Amino acid sequence: MNNIKYQNAKQAVSVTITLTFIIAGYEVLRACESYLPGMNLLDIASFANADLNTYCLILILANIVLLPKAVLLYKENGISLKKEIIAKETLIKDILLGTALAIVSSVVSLFSLFISMGRTELAFQGWSRLSVGEIILMIVSLGFISGICKEIYFRGFAKLFCGDVFGETTALLLFNVLFGMLDWFNMGHSFLVGLLWIWGYKKSGRLIVPMIAHGGMNIISVVYYILTV
Repeated sequence: MNNIKYQNAKQAVSVTITLTFIIAGYEVLRACESYLPGMNLLDIASFANADLNTYCLILILANIVLLPKAVLLYKENGISLKKEIIAKETLIKDILLGTALAIVSSVVSLFSLFISMGRTELAFQGWSRLSVGEIILMIVSLGFISGICKEIYFRGFAKLFCGDVFGETTALLLFNVLFGMLDWFNMGHSFLVGLLWIWGYKKSGRLIVPMIAHGGMNIISVVYYILTV
C-alpha cells in the first residue's frame, strides 16, 4: 500500500513539475530574449507574457496535453474527479465561497501595482487595445483552462496523492511553491493568492472553490485591463 502511495505521489509531482517547467521555461526564454542593457529584474520579468497570443496558446496546450494523465491517475485510484470538484449538497455554498475568494484575490492583485513602480521605461508597457479574438483567448486560457486544470494539478494532486506522503498541509504548500514558480514573473503574487485558494479548498473539500477563485480572479483582471487601457 505504501508503495502505491509513493508511486501516486511521484506521478502527481512529475506531472505538476512538467507543467511548471514548460510554462515557466517559455516565460524565462521570452523575458531573456527581450533583455536590453540597463534593464532591472522587474523590467525583464515584464516581458515574460508580452507575446500574448503565444503565451495563451502555450497555457492551453500544456494544460490540456497533461490533463489525460491526470484524469487517469484519479481513475486508477478509484477517485471520481467529478465528485472531487462538485458536491450537490454544498454546491451553492461552494460557489459563493469561490466567488468571494475571487474578489478577495483580485483585491490582493492590486498590490502588484506597487511592484510595477520599480520598473523603468525599458519595461514592457502593456498590450495595446486588444482584439475580440485576443480577449476570448485570454478568457479561455486564463479564466477556464488555467482556472480548472491548474487547480486539479496544484491543489487536487497535492491533497489527494501527496497528502499521505508529505502531510496534507505540507503537500499543499510545496505545490503552491511550484505554482508560484510557474508564474515567477509576478514576483510572489501567485503564491499569495494560492494560499487563499488552499484555505478555500481545505474549508470546502471541493475543487470548485479554488477553480472559481482562480478563474474568477483572472477574468476580473482581464476585464480590469480592458477598461483601463
